[in-house]
Amino acid sequence: MRQSSDGKALTFEDAARCLAELGHLHRLQIFRVLIKAGEPGLPVGAIQQELAIPKSTLAHHIAQLVAAGLMTQSREGRIQRCRVDAVRGQALLKFLVADCCDGLPDLAELQRQIS
Repeated sequence: MRQSSDGKALTFEDAARCLAELGHLHRLQIFRVLIKAGEPGLPVGAIQQELAIPKSTLAHHIAQLVAAGLMTQSREGRIQRCRVDAVRGQALLKFLVADCCDGLPDLAELQRQIS
């Protein structure tokens, strides 16, 4: 029941791992910057410039996000390009609103929009 590229729902363990990784200030900032960048993603250098995080610290946080399945990296010559894993991100959003919306009409509408 793990969400990755296969379209299945996240388990509680997977969702907790994603949320734990996003619970760190720098990792949440990295994730947000990459969401704003969209499908093309960003080179690591651009993320570093945007957030002013030291290279070694940034590398550690990127590795944590990759390990949680929230983002991917690909090499383009000398450049490491980072992208949000949109399928995994959508699965996390679905997990957060699943089965909770009967009494919360605003969240029910959000759930319909991302389903």
